[in-house]
Amino acid sequence: MTVKETKLEGCFILEPRIFEDERGYFFESFNQNRFNQLINQDVSFVQDNQSFSSKGVIRALHYQTGEHAQAKLVRVLQGKVLDVAVDLRKDSITFGEHVAVELSSENKKQLFVPRGFAHGFIVLSETTIFFYKCDNFYNKESEGGIIYNDRELDIDWQFDEKDMIVSEKDTLLPNFRNAKL
Repeated sequence: MTVKETKLEGCFILEPRIFEDERGYFFESFNQNRFNQLINQDVSFVQDNQSFSSKGVIRALHYQTGEHAQAKLVRVLQGKVLDVAVDLRKDSITFGEHVAVELSSENKKQLFVPRGFAHGFIVLSETTIFFYKCDNFYNKESEGGIIYNDRELDIDWQFDEKDMIVSEKDTLLPNFRNAKL
């Protein structure tokens, strides 16, 4: 597995070593010891989540605050998404900046999103199965979010906004300046 740190400190793109032959392919998608060694952190995941979505569905931008903050290791099992992480760490030199990475069942890349980040994705294929590990349990009272089309963040979702499918809950999220961080 190779690991590349993004422009946001602590946020990594992981690419597995894939073994292919006439039968198909094999790769190790996760190894706790190797993962911690590669990102030089001690992260223990406690919850796995999975979603199924259709083309144009945007699930963004979400995070957990305080003692319930979550780091996530995300990947696509089927399909393709544009995955986005936004740095919400007020003491970070990249506060308010984001990275966008295409994750797909073909490229098998994963993105590690550390605590202190908002996260979201938009589905670029007809359908997608999205999978992620969290290092902390979900807590409703600690959830936060930022509207996906915030002008200050200026995220290029690579999709026409009129064709996006957004939940009512996500359309009501505050902008970056008014979000509870």
